[in-house]
Parts: sequence; structure tokens; C-alpha cells
Amino acid sequence: MRRRAQGALEYLFMLAAVLVLVAIAIRVATNSTNELNKSVTNYTKEIRKKILEDL
Repeated sequence: MRRRAQGALEYLFMLAAVLVLVAIAIRVATNSTNELNKSVTNYTKEIRKKILEDL
């Protein structure tokens, strides 16, 4: 019985490690998407401003 419990505990630790890595990956992807969105928004504002100035 002790061997089976040890295997289950190791499995739970591995699952926890995978969940932490997935959480980190999701956070990095979300931050990157937000930064890209800000950059594109700022770029389009500048382009609109330049177009309106040229009219």
C-alpha cells in the first residue's frame, strides 16, 4: 500500500508542476497580447493623426 501511495503522491507533484508551467505560459501569452494590442492601438492613432494633418 505504501508504494501505491508514493506513486500517487509523485503523480500529484508532477501534475502540480505542469499546472504551474501552464499558468506561467498563459500569463506570458496574455501579457504579450496586451502589449501588442497597445502598440497597434498607438500606431493606428498616430497614423490617423498624420492622415488628418495631411488633409
